Order: sequence, then structure tokens, then C-alpha cells
Amino acid sequence: MTQNPTTHDPHDTHDTHDTHGTHGTHGPADRRLAHLDVLVSGASVAGPAVALNLARYGARVTVVEKAPGLREGGFAVDFRGHVHRTVLTAMGIWDEIHARQTRMGRQTVVDADGRPRVDLPTMMMSGDVEILRGDLARILYERTRDRVEYVFDDSVDTLTETADGVDVTFVRGAPRRFDLVVGADGLHSRTRRLVLGDESRHLRFLGHYVAGFEVPNDLGLVRTGRLYSEPGRAVVVGNYGGDPDRAGALLVFRSEELRYDRRDVAAQKRILAERFAGMGWETPKVLAALDGAGDLYFDAIAQIHVDRLTAGRVALLGDAGYGATMGGMGTGVAVVGAYVLAGELARAGGDHRTAFAEYETRIRDFAKGCQKISGNAGPFFAPPTARRIRSRDRTYRLLASPLLAGFFKRLTEKAATGIELRAYP
Repeated sequence: MTQNPTTHDPHDTHDTHDTHGTHGTHGPADRRLAHLDVLVSGASVAGPAVALNLARYGARVTVVEKAPGLREGGFAVDFRGHVHRTVLTAMGIWDEIHARQTRMGRQTVVDADGRPRVDLPTMMMSGDVEILRGDLARILYERTRDRVEYVFDDSVDTLTETADGVDVTFVRGAPRRFDLVVGADGLHSRTRRLVLGDESRHLRFLGHYVAGFEVPNDLGLVRTGRLYSEPGRAVVVGNYGGDPDRAGALLVFRSEELRYDRRDVAAQKRILAERFAGMGWETPKVLAALDGAGDLYFDAIAQIHVDRLTAGRVALLGDAGYGATMGGMGTGVAVVGAYVLAGELARAGGDHRTAFAEYETRIRDFAKGCQKISGNAGPFFAPPTARRIRSRDRTYRLLASPLLAGFFKRLTEKAATGIELRAYP
């Protein structure tokens, strides 16, 4: 359930690799998909995850990303239960994720004076292992860049399916043909819009908005967080390692659906300033840091619901196909989806019709189960009334007790383990 902003510029990249790089010379030993050219749209987590899995079977993979470099920063994400562990171990990144984990400690609900009300269960907030999204993206990129072509600062413009492939035009680059296309380009996926129609048909607004950005660590937090709620709004401040002088702020507020330009950062800052005006605790300091924040994330808490995850030679993965802004273990679902999609293609010898049908069958219910719990994220952080806030605190005080620790762990893992994995080649 953890959704914690970090301190990195989301458009910064420390990589010196050529952004229009070529395939590495050392391919994987398994060549059963060597006849496939696959385009993956999106280089956050889902895209590089499926690229890693496809490259293991010998597929020639190109990942296109509209950002000028690898996206650092973002929220902290967690993994939990045996399904996540099995997939991450098969991908060869389980140990590296543990080496770079946040090691987050207590996250505490406080009152307006900063006094503790309840410590939230670690399992609820951080799972079995938690890592910054940017660090996970870096791991996946470093594992794939020598055998996957990454094209940054470009994006898909049009898709035209033919009898034997997909003709793709790009905003910047020359047109190319691929055997298959995977849309891993997030909640507001252009790939999805091109093959399934306008976003309004698929995005379900859940009555809340969320924002994240960097703030000074005025509370002196060290791998801990504080949550303060008033009716319909909440502020979270946490330090997740790294720079001890910086922290991440998470703002959640209840709202009717808003009309705003997703590219207009100044307008988004004005919305936040208006919605959180007069709020207590550390909120004035958080808002003071907002004006100069260069890493603002702002979006609706929403879910994506589509009638199908594939269309012809195009498949949707992660948030593009079954996204939930927060609270639905979206990263875990995306990584499992990437493993299943590549595994089914390998199992079918590259026959996309057979593989895509199996991918739909195996992932759909699993993704829906995780989406269901994401509907609780907004009301958890920002209950609508003072009475609901007190009720939340009483509930989690009980769940955090040693008597119920095992029960709560099983409860938080239920959705994450709701799929039976096949033993893929």
C-alpha cells in the first residue's frame, strides 16, 4: 500500500549510455523467441521488466520512452508474498532489490501537535521488501541495456497492424515495423488509446487526488514517516534513506473530479495550495516548499478498466491495462504481468494469438483482485469526517497488536498471492 515520494528529479538521468543505443553483443542462451521483434512503449518499471523477460528468450526488444532519460524518483513500492518473490527471483533481481531496499521503520499517525496516535503496521506500509521506484527502474535498466535497445526522448505516434506485423510511426524517429507491441506506458497510456479508444472509456475516478514532492527534512526523520489527517485531506512526510536533509511529502485530498491541464504544473500547485490552506501540523511548511518544488507528481486516484488486454498484435501491461494510482500493489502486478506475458509467448513459441489469450486469462482476475483494495487508499489517508479518522486509528491500533500480527500479514498478502504461476521455460 506504500506510496512514498522520493527526492530525485523525475527527468534526471545519471546514465552516460547513448540514448539511441544498440543491442548488446551478448544475448541470452535461450533463443526460442529470437524470431520476434518487439516494441515496448514505456521505460518506467513494467516496460523494462517485460523487456528483461523477453530478452531472456532471445527476443529483439526495443523500448521507447518519451522522457529524455531514465525516470528517477517517484514513490516507494513494495513486494509481498511468495508470488512476488518467485517472479523476482526468476528474473534474477530479488537479491539486488533487497540490497537497495529502503529499510523503512515506523510510520506513525500523529495529531495536530505531532503527538503519536498509532503506529501503522510495517507489513501494511512496506510489505516484505520496499524499494524506491527509481532504484527499481535503475536495476531493470542496468540488467537489460546491453541486450535491449532503449530509445529515449521519443514516443509512439501511430500503430497500423498488417498481416505480418505492426507498422509504427514515432513522434521523432523514423517509422519501423515490429512483430508485436507492448503498451507499458502508464495510467494515461497512448498505446491503449490507439488500440482501444479514448481514456474516458477506461479511467474510473475514485474521488481523491494525490501529490508528491520533495521538502526539507525539518522533522529530522530517519527512515520513518508521519501521517496527519483532517477530514478529506492528509499530509505524509517521510525520509526513506539517502539525503538526511531531505524528505518526501505526500498529499491526498478528497474532491469532485477536477478539470486541469496535466502539463500545467503551476496550475496543479495552485490547486494544492487552495485545498490545503489552513490545515494544521506541518502543512504550512510543506506548502512553503511546494512553490519551488521541481519534482511535483499530481494525479487523480483512479483505476483503469478495459474489456480486453490485447488487440491483435498489441498487448497492454501494468498501469496501461489494469492500473490503480496507489494502494493496489500496481508495481507488483506489473512485474508479475511482465513475467506471465513473456512466459506465455515462450510457451507458445512466439504465437501471439495463443500467448495473448493465455495472458488475458491468467492476469485479469489477479489484477482485478489487487485493484479492489486500491479503492481504500484515498479514504484511508483522508477519511471524510473526524469520526472516520478516529475509527481508522482505533482499527489500526488493534491490527498492529502482536495478537493480530499474523492475521494482518495474511490479509495484506491475499491479493498479492491470488495467482497460480506456471513453470515457464
